[in-house]
Amino acid sequence: MRVGIIGGGAAGMMCAATIVEEHPEVEVFLIEKNNSLGKKVIISGGGRCNVTTGIDDLKIVLSKYPRGNKFLQSAMHRFPPSKVFEWFENHGVELKCEDDLRVFPVSNDGHDIVAVFEKIFKNAKTNLLFKHNMKNIVKKKSKFVISFAEQEDLEVDKVVMALGGQAYRQTGSSGDGYDILEKLGHKITALSPSLNSFLTLEKWPKELSGVSFEKVVIKGKDQKKYQVTGPFLFTHTGVSGPAVFALSAMIAFEKYDRQSPLEILIDVLPDKNVEELFVELQRLREESLQKTFKNTLHQFFSMSLTEKVCENLQISFDKKNVEMSKKDLRAVVEYVKALPLKIIGRGAGDEFVTAGGVELTEVDPKTMESKICSGLYFAGEILDIDGFTGGFNLQASWATGRAAGLEIVD
Repeated sequence: MRVGIIGGGAAGMMCAATIVEEHPEVEVFLIEKNNSLGKKVIISGGGRCNVTTGIDDLKIVLSKYPRGNKFLQSAMHRFPPSKVFEWFENHGVELKCEDDLRVFPVSNDGHDIVAVFEKIFKNAKTNLLFKHNMKNIVKKKSKFVISFAEQEDLEVDKVVMALGGQAYRQTGSSGDGYDILEKLGHKITALSPSLNSFLTLEKWPKELSGVSFEKVVIKGKDQKKYQVTGPFLFTHTGVSGPAVFALSAMIAFEKYDRQSPLEILIDVLPDKNVEELFVELQRLREESLQKTFKNTLHQFFSMSLTEKVCENLQISFDKKNVEMSKKDLRAVVEYVKALPLKIIGRGAGDEFVTAGGVELTEVDPKTMESKICSGLYFAGEILDIDGFTGGFNLQASWATGRAAGLEIVD
């Protein structure tokens, strides 16, 4: 049997490795437009490669996917995070689970993850077809003919589409397969960036670029159903960080721009409610009446944010605690518990994944095989599946890639 796997990313590599380890007699062609494997895998997690999550409860793991969680149940039960962890360690890569439950190689080097697959493929004499830009796939009776921009056609018995979405275009994930899949009869859902930073209408976040919080709560002003908690960062164009990425996934298909901004509220002190914060601020004021209010407020967060809060509320930097009324204190508390920002766009090129993809009702979730075109399989981000940051997108790729590989050689 000859199997063509389109895409040398996480899903494609895991699918190919599964096939060659389970049935080495199968001839595998791993087709990649770049000159090496796993470019997106290597740069994930800031180059450290967030391999998977340390969360064991599959119900919680599946809740981290705004799209595709039900579809993933079967593949995830067969190859959950704990088994992914075990698989890589059994292949010689020592992993670690950090306090935030993200899993990385102990080396903090994504190259070590890709090297596992390179070793497997070298030993199995897998056909690695680099710099092969797929142009089309045609099914002829029980065979598939894959054509390329420059190389000769390739005939195979089965095809796995694992070529990713549109995110990180510099790594080759340009969404090439969507048109080809439509020709084969598949529907592609609406596509949108996900896990991206936000651009703000306000210019003042730029002055706080680099100021971060370990935990904030962000919610939509008019859409209370959108609420996320997590790390947060001000940038030179707006806001970023895991909490922002999670919110961007939840609102991936919302329309917002300069003319119709999306208003969000950020609670920068989520561990204290309004009354607790008000009482504490009032106590600090009364303890040092001659101290400037700015220096009192600075006890809660950075001076740069303190000054920006005072500036936005028109409180003089020289104003003393004795001059601050209860009404003034209440205004400050309510402001920092619901810091308003208008979102006007997504950070260009920052998206980590693509929301949307192959319509999931057209794919068998147990086998990853097309219900429309027999012998055609899917794995990874080409499907309408995406998760939050924290190793969930790679976990989905490993699980779906393995499911497809096991089915092909079953």
